[in-house]
Amino acid sequence: MQKWWILLFFSGLVVAIALILLTPWKCGHIPSHPHPAQNYSEALHLVELFRADESQGMNPLSRTQLMTHGKKTDRAIILVHGYTSDPQQFQELGTRLYALGYNVLIAPLPHHGLADRMSDAHALLTAEELAAYADHTVDIAQGLGDKVIMMGISAGGVTTAWAAQNRSDIDLAVIISPALGFKTVPTPLTAAAMNIYSLLPDALEWWDPVLKEKVLPRHASPRYSRHALSQILRLGFVVQGDALLKPPAAKKMVIVFNDNDNSINNEMTTKMVNIWKKQYSNLTISEFKADLKLPHDIIDPAQPGQRVDIVYPQLLELLNR
Repeated sequence: MQKWWILLFFSGLVVAIALILLTPWKCGHIPSHPHPAQNYSEALHLVELFRADESQGMNPLSRTQLMTHGKKTDRAIILVHGYTSDPQQFQELGTRLYALGYNVLIAPLPHHGLADRMSDAHALLTAEELAAYADHTVDIAQGLGDKVIMMGISAGGVTTAWAAQNRSDIDLAVIISPALGFKTVPTPLTAAAMNIYSLLPDALEWWDPVLKEKVLPRHASPRYSRHALSQILRLGFVVQGDALLKPPAAKKMVIVFNDNDNSINNEMTTKMVNIWKKQYSNLTISEFKADLKLPHDIIDPAQPGQRVDIVYPQLLELLNR
C-alpha cells in the first residue's frame, strides 16, 4: 500500500511540475503609457530625444531614420525591424513609402544597431523595453501623420502586435511573421522553452553555425541570445493574455504569413489570430505561399534568397487598401 502512495505522490509531483513549466511565467499585462505628439514640431523634438538616447557606438546607418516631407502628412508609418537586425532592413521599403507621400519612421530596437556586429548588447533586451519602444514610436508618429500605420516583422511583429492590442490611435497594424514561437519548438512546449531558457544562464549562438560571422546581411548581428528570444516570446504571451480579455485597440490589423518560414512557428500565429477573431472583426490575413520559397526575413533586399519584387508590391497593396 505504501508503494502506491509513493507512486501517487511522485506522479502528482511530475504533473504539478509539468503544469508549472507549461504555464507562461511573468506574462501579466504590460501597460501602455501614451504621450502622443500634439503636432509636427513636437514629433521632431521626440525624434531628437530618441536619437540622444542611442549608444555612441551605433553604426551611423543604423540610427533612427526619419524620412519626412517637412510637414504632417496624411499617413505616417513606423517600420519595426527584427531582432539582431537594424533600420537598414527597412531602408529600401521605407524609401518607396516616402516616395508615395508617407512620413516614415524607422528606429532601432533597444540595444540594436551597434557598429560592432559581434556585440552582445542585444542580449539585454526585455519585453518591457519593446513595449516602451512601441509607445514612444507611436507617440512620435501621431505628430507625423493624420493616420498612423505600424508595420513590423518577427520581433518587430510581436512589438507591433503589442501596440495594436494597446494603442487605439493606430489606424492600421501590419504584423509580418511575428516571433510568437519558433519552428524548432513544438507549439505546446513554447511556454516551457521560454520558462526554462529564462532560468538557465544565457548563451549566444550563431544564427548560421557554418557561416558564423560571415552570414549575411552584413549589418545584422550573426548571433542571438537565448534570454533575448525568451523575452520576445514573453511579450507574445503578454499580448495573448491581453487578447483573451479584450479586443485589440487598433482600428485595423493585417497579419502576414510566410508559409515557407523556417524560423518562426506559424501555428502560434494562427493561435493568436483565432483569439483575436473571436472579438475583433477588422482583421485581414495575407499570405506568401510556400512555393515562393521566401526566407524568414522577407523585407531586407540584402537577405539571400530575397524576392522583394514579389513582397513589396503585395505589402504596398495591403497598405493602399
